[in-house]
Amino acid sequence: MDVVVVGGGAAGLSAAVVLGRARRSVVVVDAGAPRNAPAAGVHGFLTRDGMSPAELVATGREEVVRYGGEVVSCVATGARRVDGGFAVDLANGDAVLGRRLVVATGLVDELPDVPGLAQRWGRDVVHCPYCHGWEIRDRAIGVLGTGPMAAHSALLFRQWSDDVVLFRGAASELTAEQAEQLAARGITVVEDEVAGLEVHDDRLTGVRLRSGEVVARQALAVTSALRSQADVLRALGLETAPLEIMGHRFGDHAEADPTGATSIPGVWVAGNVTDPLAQVVMAAAAGVKAAAAVNADLIAEETAAAVAELRSRAAVAR
Repeated sequence: MDVVVVGGGAAGLSAAVVLGRARRSVVVVDAGAPRNAPAAGVHGFLTRDGMSPAELVATGREEVVRYGGEVVSCVATGARRVDGGFAVDLANGDAVLGRRLVVATGLVDELPDVPGLAQRWGRDVVHCPYCHGWEIRDRAIGVLGTGPMAAHSALLFRQWSDDVVLFRGAASELTAEQAEQLAARGITVVEDEVAGLEVHDDRLTGVRLRSGEVVARQALAVTSALRSQADVLRALGLETAPLEIMGHRFGDHAEADPTGATSIPGVWVAGNVTDPLAQVVMAAAAGVKAAAAVNADLIAEETAAAVAELRSRAAVAR
């Protein structure tokens, strides 16, 4: 194979389609567990707004195959250098070989330890106002303060509802300026810690505090820690770097140049594994960019080999 793509979400599939259209042999290895699987639909993706994550992946896989690519449904357990490129080891004991490697394995959201929260994730427990704000507009929204971005998050979600409560608890501190901003926007601050969620008829109805009080809420926004799924990269010796936002650490990511090229020659990254804040459309675009860079790199290698062969023939002819 010319290229092995590890990860079959928007970034990986977009990369594979572009490579297939460039007449490259490409295989996508995908574990089939996308980060956004619990969500009803993807948003902010022009012409695909509201499409379910499963449908997006299925459509993308069809496009990869249409251009001659392959899709292997399996977990990639590691990767290693071999003569001519890379071998990606699979959980079933097999391995796939490629001259270049694109890693688009995404990330995992590490959620606050609140009983019942994980079960509502992607439904009425959300993280991104641009992904879910429209769907929870005008509802009673709670914001779970889990760190230094709590006030910022509450002010963001205030754009979609005039009924926003920030559950500050002990995990977040507010400056005098932030407290003033929240008060000016009519955002109530609750000091008690969150103990759990109230759910009736499979709908979030409230947030239960340590005191036993229940604050009626129809949606809850949380900030997760963003942990890159970078085992394949680590197997090659590439460690992730801290992800910092406004001076605060929120997880880790794989560092790369603007095309997705890593410090390991022949290895590119795309999507949330390197840009944890990228929405689906941005991840897809990153896959396109990485694929173009990979193809250009292969062309340079093939051209150099062709020039060497030409010179060799010319030397023999003399």
